[in-house]
Amino acid sequence: MATIQSAGIGSGLDVNSIVSKLMAIESQPLLDIAKKQASYQANLTAFGSLSGALSALQTSLSGLNSLSTYKTLNATSSDTTVATATGSSIATAGAYSLNVTQIAQAQTISSTGQTTTTNTIGTGAATTLSFQFGTITGTATNGTYTGATFQQDATQAIGTVTINSSNNSLQGIRDAINNANIGVQASIVGDGSATPYHLVLNSAKTGVTSSMKISVTGDATLQNLLGYDPAGVQNLKEIKIGQNANLTLNGLAVTSTSNTVSNAIQGVTVNLSKIGTANITLAANTAAVQSGINGFVTAYNSLNTTLSTLTAYNPTTKVGGPLLGDSTTQGIQNQIRNALSGAVNGLGGGLINLEQVGVTFQKDGTLSVDSTKLQNALNTNFGDVAGLFAAAGKATDSLVSFVGSSTKTTAGNYAVNISQVATHGLLTGNQNLNAAPVTIAAGTSINVTLDGTTAAVNLTAGTYTASALASLIQSSINGNTTLSGLGLSVTASIDASGFLNLQSASYGSNSSVSIANNTGTTVSNFTGTVTSGVNGKNVAGTINGVGATGSGQILTGATGTSVEGLQILVNGGAAGARGTINFSQGYAYKLNTAITGFLSTTGAINNATNGINSTLKDLQNQTTVINQRLATKQALYQRQFSALDTVISNLNSTQSFLTQQINVLNGLSNK
Repeated sequence: MATIQSAGIGSGLDVNSIVSKLMAIESQPLLDIAKKQASYQANLTAFGSLSGALSALQTSLSGLNSLSTYKTLNATSSDTTVATATGSSIATAGAYSLNVTQIAQAQTISSTGQTTTTNTIGTGAATTLSFQFGTITGTATNGTYTGATFQQDATQAIGTVTINSSNNSLQGIRDAINNANIGVQASIVGDGSATPYHLVLNSAKTGVTSSMKISVTGDATLQNLLGYDPAGVQNLKEIKIGQNANLTLNGLAVTSTSNTVSNAIQGVTVNLSKIGTANITLAANTAAVQSGINGFVTAYNSLNTTLSTLTAYNPTTKVGGPLLGDSTTQGIQNQIRNALSGAVNGLGGGLINLEQVGVTFQKDGTLSVDSTKLQNALNTNFGDVAGLFAAAGKATDSLVSFVGSSTKTTAGNYAVNISQVATHGLLTGNQNLNAAPVTIAAGTSINVTLDGTTAAVNLTAGTYTASALASLIQSSINGNTTLSGLGLSVTASIDASGFLNLQSASYGSNSSVSIANNTGTTVSNFTGTVTSGVNGKNVAGTINGVGATGSGQILTGATGTSVEGLQILVNGGAAGARGTINFSQGYAYKLNTAITGFLSTTGAINNATNGINSTLKDLQNQTTVINQRLATKQALYQRQFSALDTVISNLNSTQSFLTQQINVLNGLSNK
């Protein structure tokens, strides 16, 4: 008798349905976990929305939290074809009448004509072209000076170009000069004559102080072609004279070597375009601040809407937002509201709360702006708006200024007392250079150590008066790429005793100057027996009565005090009491600091989401374990009911067999 093995076949027992219903009961814990997972995922999404709204608010604060927003003035010109203007952080409001009578231009000189641009010139021996820039005193006739003088500009570096057999053609010389980037632009111009090609040299800078002097050391032919000394031999002719821009501002005569005039109005750069008149107006950048405040209010209200949605409760559906009752969200709401509540220290101008600039809270928790009140505050008290929003400082001493602060600096008014102002490193020679001119031999180089960095500085050969020597040394040191690349420079001058003074541009104990022999003329010809100077001194003093740390001109508040991290710049003046520094941490600064904390890797939101992700991971692990147990359980149920099915099937078969046999027996007996 065959045995039926398929579940339910022959027995009538629906094994799969039975097992499925049993497994549905066994799987109930998975449904509970899935509900929890969905809830936690909703929380993650909600925190993502909250983070986005906080980031948007922080972005809106960037302008209000930046001091440059309040310091930079708008500069406008009534005729932009004559001049335009831009203001910086140190400019002050005002109006200026501008009259331009002469535009600055650069000197242009030209060589004698050559037959070709590619033929070699000279022997190809290594030759050095040294370009000095300065002022020519005298008048040229047909492009040549007679009885003129040349005074080097110490602020402009000497440029050198090497000519040899690889580039000793007119074209090669042009390219070598242009590639050297020394402040000279070279070109070749043809005039159509028998010797048409002229090397034309144009000073890259305008003004009388950027006229050229060219010294040639090496090949005689190149010397005869390119040597140019306005006070001596001139192998090139002047085509265009270097001249300054002449103008008046409010009737006051101004001369500028450049058409970019940056020293006539403090903190303002005026760009001249042509001769003519214009009115320059400088006004506070109220539009940028107004836009920043409106943007902040919009972003805050958007955050308020997001928070309201995420923490809301619907009494009709009896469903709450995903972050309803969440302590992290409640803490963020409270901190943001606290950052905008109460008064700030201000900068002494009376602005200490948002309501004074027309920003107020509404009943629904949003902010609104009274544009009329805001504009009035910006017009009448713009100088103190910075203290209402940013971390800002304001000193009562004009030579003391706020530089920066730290998160540990406390808002307040602090007395400043200076015991020592900062000084430069200074080397003062003891050789009277006024006694006789100094001759520098060809190939002279001196070793200069400036603020701890040493470089070999080449000096152009020649005979120099005291002032000319100072100009040469200053321009040579400042033109050295090793030093200039680090932002290092000196000022060279001759004092009343005829001694050379070399002063480092930097301040403080690291500021120093020393010189030593290298090649050619010895340094004793410049500074006598003195080769090392005296280091500068750092500013020293107290802030709020506590000793502060000086570095150059910067004084920093002491660690562990209310002025920790507060930095002020003391730009000269005398020792003693120097007024007060008023420091304020405004609303934008406070909000930005709070939001940075919320969004940091160790902040409240990250901690909350880390906790949620950890819980989700644990729920997933539980799901895995339960699924493994259910798989085992299902297999067990399948085996048990399959076995039962087999037993019942066998019993049914036996029953059928016995019934058949009984029927047979009954039939036999009836016969």
